[in-house]
Amino acid sequence: MKLQTLSAACAAVITLSFAGGAFAAEPVTAKLTAPVAAKTKFIAGGAVFLCEADACVASAPSSQTFATSTCKAVAKNVGAVASFGIGGKTLDADKLGACNTSAASATQMAAQ
Repeated sequence: MKLQTLSAACAAVITLSFAGGAFAAEPVTAKLTAPVAAKTKFIAGGAVFLCEADACVASAPSSQTFATSTCKAVAKNVGAVASFGIGGKTLDADKLGACNTSAASATQMAAQ
């Protein structure tokens, strides 16, 4: 009985390990509400974001890249974010609103 439980636990860990790797292999994309004036590059959420026109892409994201805190860092660097996602999964409206609070704060600080 203990051996079956141990086998099941090991199988679950292995399955989650492969699923996490597949999820992290897809790029994280931030669609911006306004295009950037010039190509911009910065690090957020453990990944390098390259922004051009109205999109920022992290081609090699870490397991922490798809997060509200990373979206906030993107907004702080390049402005308001219209959508933030990975592989068909996007932040919901509430989290996107929290993300864009950073863009508003950065704009106000720059104006002063």
